[in-house]
Amino acid sequence: MKKVIAACFVCALQLCAPVASPAAEMPKDAAPSTKAMHERLSRELPFADQRDFADAQRGFIATVPEGVIRNAKGEPVWDLNAFAFLGQETAPPTVNPSLWRMARLNMNHGLFKVTDRIYQVRGFDISNMTIIEGDSGLILIDPLVTVDTAKAALDLYYKHIPGPEGKRRLVKAVIYTHSHLDHYGGVKGVADENDVVAGKTAVLAPEGFLEEAISENVFAGTAMSRRGQYMYGSFLPAGEKGHVDAGLGKTTSRFSVVSLIAPTDVIRKTGETRNIDGVAIEFLMAPNTEAPAEMLLYFPQFKALCSAEDATHTLHNLYTLRGAKVRDARAWWKTLDNTLDRYAERTNVVFAQHHWPVWERENIRVFLSAQRDGYKYIHDQTLRLANLGHTPDEISEMLRFPPELERQWPLRGYYGTLSHNVKAVFQYYLGWFDGNPANLNPLPPKDAAARYVAFMGGSEAILKKAQMCHDKGEFRWVVEVLKHLVFAEPDNAAARALQADALEQLGYQAESGPWRGFYLNGAQELRNGLPERIPRSTASPDTLKAMTPEMILDFLAVHLNGPKAAGKKIRINWIMPDKGAYALCLENAVLLHKQDLLFDAPDAVLRMGKGGMAALAGGALTLEDALGQGIAAIEGDKAKLVEFFGLFDAFPVMFPIMTR
Repeated sequence: MKKVIAACFVCALQLCAPVASPAAEMPKDAAPSTKAMHERLSRELPFADQRDFADAQRGFIATVPEGVIRNAKGEPVWDLNAFAFLGQETAPPTVNPSLWRMARLNMNHGLFKVTDRIYQVRGFDISNMTIIEGDSGLILIDPLVTVDTAKAALDLYYKHIPGPEGKRRLVKAVIYTHSHLDHYGGVKGVADENDVVAGKTAVLAPEGFLEEAISENVFAGTAMSRRGQYMYGSFLPAGEKGHVDAGLGKTTSRFSVVSLIAPTDVIRKTGETRNIDGVAIEFLMAPNTEAPAEMLLYFPQFKALCSAEDATHTLHNLYTLRGAKVRDARAWWKTLDNTLDRYAERTNVVFAQHHWPVWERENIRVFLSAQRDGYKYIHDQTLRLANLGHTPDEISEMLRFPPELERQWPLRGYYGTLSHNVKAVFQYYLGWFDGNPANLNPLPPKDAAARYVAFMGGSEAILKKAQMCHDKGEFRWVVEVLKHLVFAEPDNAAARALQADALEQLGYQAESGPWRGFYLNGAQELRNGLPERIPRSTASPDTLKAMTPEMILDFLAVHLNGPKAAGKKIRINWIMPDKGAYALCLENAVLLHKQDLLFDAPDAVLRMGKGGMAALAGGALTLEDALGQGIAAIEGDKAKLVEFFGLFDAFPVMFPIMTR
């Protein structure tokens, strides 16, 4: 079988260190129009308000030396030294001053005390790990992205907060707030799976967690991973002209292991409670908000609320640029409204799994209310304008927050943006089609590009006009025009260079970390081509291990080359010694499967455990290797089985985005 590669959205960054090639064409300076935009923004936003800087440092206890965490090989899996340039208070001309502010706030790292018996380790990954002291042990919320950073976070707590009689408090429970990898990937750095199996450590998660954690980034994983490299600035060197921040946090860890331990306790409805090691917890379900499976937590003893990722210090994504299911803005604002009703009057601190907490009830009410109202405004006003006949592109250009929301720092577009969230609401209700029949069946981009170039008078005429627009600071238009020329003539060096220059200025102007990442990565690819450093397969062994047989077969079916399979009919019985059996039918160029309904006369019988099939589907194992190692056995026509596994495509980890 050809190697098949799955992917997860964060792994693309952690597996690809930002490296600048000595021969690479270097970034340019900010254009006058970019500088003017930044100067205007510096006047308009309340930069004199420094409360967030005080809150981000409040309760600081300690951090690791020099901000570096290493794996067992001594490789730095987390190193903030590359971001030392953020020490200066004033933003350089090449960074939006609002994004610069957030980038500096996200440099606060280490162990922090939130309130009595609640601590957070922040700035050790893109997410936070929360540590709650029970009567005898610890409850951990969201153990970061990778094993090494999670272990370092817990070790930092152990070093500075001694347990009873100087003994380390044992981990009694791990809670996943939601199904995104940066909230569970480091679990094996803080919990022993044997202790979980033995019932010594509980693992709690919202209903649907396991299915969503495995499936969201698998079926479209390779495309999502490639786009994630743009979104998180994977190949950009850290610096004033490169990566400065991801909006939710600095970046993600790399050169470490992503792990997963399945939940032992599933929370299904709002109002459910648990008492873990003397700590009472009340759960509020938040499905289809920031994640398909998500929940908030309230701790009545401590008057503390964990808002998971539904209320942080940024406008979040209703649609994430890496690609994922569109989120429900209505469910989001209603969840926050419910949170306010239930907890606002009895909460002294709100902490999230990104950024820093909010203390004092009036501040909390303002914070949660603004977040709620922001998502509701986007929802309602997008639909109002859609019902007046406007298209997504028109609405995203027309819609602005009212002044009272626009000046709220936690609603600035550091991660999500008003522009692409508007389009997400439109898509959620009305889909991709804007209603204009001209957009119903357009030509593919490459075919359209050639016609655009000819229609506009050829490449020389386009470049001359595009340069004039660039000099006037009309970068969005330059990018729009030149995308056709670059697609039509991918080897046109002048077109690539000018489009890269325009993308770069848009990156310098962007307030959103992901927007900056997309623009600057696009410029880099146009100038220097695809990076030489190719990321490894990003489906972790734990992810493959946790997949059900149904998920494995659905995953396999996505890789079936339909035209190649046309006219073929193959029937296979897959028998697992540990998990039952499936009938696999390839016919009409689709792969179907039925559980425990085996063919009486199959072409072949494949005897292999679930783990072997997962490794085969994930590209970690070939059929010949499986047979040679005794992992698999075949009965019947081996040639049919070889033919079957030869019909699946390998997905390249890297593919061009800026050219075709």
